[in-house]
Amino acid sequence: MVEHEITSWVDRLSVFLSRITMLLIAVIVTIVFYEVVMRYAFEKPTLWVNELSLWLGGMIYLLAGLYVMQQRGHIRIFIVYDLVPRDVQRAFDLISTTLICLFAAAIVWGGFTEAWQKLLRWETFGTAWDPPIPATIKPLLLVTVVLVAIQAVANLVVDWKREEKETHAVVDDI
Repeated sequence: MVEHEITSWVDRLSVFLSRITMLLIAVIVTIVFYEVVMRYAFEKPTLWVNELSLWLGGMIYLLAGLYVMQQRGHIRIFIVYDLVPRDVQRAFDLISTTLICLFAAAIVWGGFTEAWQKLLRWETFGTAWDPPIPATIKPLLLVTVVLVAIQAVANLVVDWKREEKETHAVVDDI
């Protein structure tokens, strides 16, 4: 896959966070391998590997959406988009970006109080190891949604300037 070009500070931030996220996948593989060896070779299972892999996996899941937005890889319906002139494509882009920003605003509006409370009381997972998964994932969700909305606006600004009509082929998706 060829990555989309980096055109702004928002793109740089998204790509930087995606690189860190890729490293987290290696951390999950490493700790799960450690757990398997400890459990089956030495009969000394850990208390923390499962929760840490869930915690890191949640972070990866959230931050992957930011990277996909930067790459313009979210699902789009190109059948109609490719048929219309560039001005109508711009209107479609404006509508979709507006809806993304409204969605982000609704998520932040509806989730801020709960995320803030979980962070302030450092709510934990309630297991034997008891990591602060709710205290970190809930606020990260809100931050990520805001970053996705900012990335969508940055994409709109860059894409708006393009004069040529955007078209897609089936081969592009393979």
